[in-house]
Amino acid sequence: MKMTRILLLSLMLIPIGILNAQEKDLGTETVTVVRSYRPTVSEAYKIRPVPGINDSIVARKMPIQYSIFSVPVASTFVPAKGQAATVDKTEREQLFNTYASFGLGNYTNALADFYTSLDYDRGKQLLDLGFNHFSSRGDIDETFLNTDFYNTDLDVTYARREREWDWNLGAGVSHRKYNWYGLPEDISETDIPGSIDEAQNYFMAELKGGVHLTNSFLKEGGVLVRGFWDAAGSGEQRIALNGDLELPITQETFTLGIHVDYVGGEFDNGPLTQLQSEPGITYSFLQTGIQPGVVLLRDDLKLELAAKIVLGFDTENNETDFYIYPAVNASYVLSEEMAIAYAGVEGGLVQNSYYDFSVQNPFVSPTLMVMPTDRQYEAYLGIRGQLLPELTYNLKGIYRAENFLPLFLLNPENDSRTDEKGYYYGNSFRVFYDDVKTLGLFAELELSVNRNFTLGVNATVNDYSTETGNPAWNLPNLEASLFMDYQIGSDWYFGASLFYVGEREDLASVAGAGIPPEAFPSQIRNLEGFFDANLHLGYHLNTRMTLFARASNLANNSYQRWANFRVQGLQVLAGASYKFDL
Repeated sequence: MKMTRILLLSLMLIPIGILNAQEKDLGTETVTVVRSYRPTVSEAYKIRPVPGINDSIVARKMPIQYSIFSVPVASTFVPAKGQAATVDKTEREQLFNTYASFGLGNYTNALADFYTSLDYDRGKQLLDLGFNHFSSRGDIDETFLNTDFYNTDLDVTYARREREWDWNLGAGVSHRKYNWYGLPEDISETDIPGSIDEAQNYFMAELKGGVHLTNSFLKEGGVLVRGFWDAAGSGEQRIALNGDLELPITQETFTLGIHVDYVGGEFDNGPLTQLQSEPGITYSFLQTGIQPGVVLLRDDLKLELAAKIVLGFDTENNETDFYIYPAVNASYVLSEEMAIAYAGVEGGLVQNSYYDFSVQNPFVSPTLMVMPTDRQYEAYLGIRGQLLPELTYNLKGIYRAENFLPLFLLNPENDSRTDEKGYYYGNSFRVFYDDVKTLGLFAELELSVNRNFTLGVNATVNDYSTETGNPAWNLPNLEASLFMDYQIGSDWYFGASLFYVGEREDLASVAGAGIPPEAFPSQIRNLEGFFDANLHLGYHLNTRMTLFARASNLANNSYQRWANFRVQGLQVLAGASYKFDL
């Protein structure tokens, strides 16, 4: 017992001794670190995502047993069958292969049109036939000679489509009648011989054909054979051949154009600058040329690099000329659909002809000097695109240099001539060739809404500089037009057009014995600019029949399109058209 007490007392005194020992000063000790501690991944302690439970008391889950007691329930629900939503279908437009129209108006104007397109072998063969006629037998006030005219055209074309190529062959004839009624203002009715024959008739017949291939280096080709003659004994022949070859080379495409163009003709009478009608005029020109080039496509850039190499033969005078013209075009998409910039430089030898001159100005005399125009180059720079989804625009500037550009000029009054036709009273036009440089600007806006409404306006401003120092005869400095088409519902349609042609200059002269043509007494004629407003209106009675009406020269202006040639006043024409299957 005594020993036990001594042990308990000793254990109670041990903590007191430890506390007393900690109160003593232990001093300081310096520790030198030989190497810094660099822990490694293996020494890190990874925390378990789900810590384990270390508990001596864990509640055990009691097993649960259960069973499902199902009771049948009667149901009368029947799901409805799904149906697609119905879409309102528009009535399919009925198409016809033939239409005919006829109209009559004041000035005894008459219009007749007919067109049919016959389909054979499910579209592999097509036969198209077209006929057009427009005439007027009315007179213009204060005009001493007859002013009636008429134009008639008939065309037929056969086309055939094959798997890898298609071709067409066509023929056409036309007859146009005009009168040289534009006498100078100082000529009275008593000064005109009663036997004057002021009527001119133009006749044309042509054959033309073309071919297009899909899987061949020869892409397309064409041929034209045309004969043209008039009532004054003049005649002209035209033969033209052309072909386009295309050969892909890696990412680029090599192109080669080939053309051959011949025109030749004769006039029984000489120019009206001669006091006598003999000798007559003959002309004959042949062009042969090639146009090698390459087409480059790079993302938003398209570049066409080519050159025209032309040999020109004046077979009538045994002369040959060699020409090289640029043919470079480029376009770049600045902003998709909003703006496309384009530029280019092009040139060429333009083959003029009596037929083309008579189409541009039907009052030319059958005494023309015909020769080609050397268009050295035409440089242009422009931008086109969309300002709004429905509004498109086009802005272009040009600079053009041309040698031997044909300009229409009044023939001199030549009382010494005794030609069969009466075109030597200052009432016809000749062709005057000059070297002309043109600086121009073209702008256009077009608004199109739902294909039912279209409104457009465009204008061209040109400044001319001639080698001779003369005005650019009969070329206006300003031309502008405005047009509109509106579909009113499904039955009515309406349209309007307004044209403006600016001032022009011409030269009135009188031939004299012993005087060279450049010294004929002459006076410049200033032709005022003019407006020409036109309207048309139509109503669909049904899918086949349509009634229409047209009005021209609404302002009833007696303006002069060509010097001394005043036009008809207000013209109104009404008629009907009918569509059917032939």
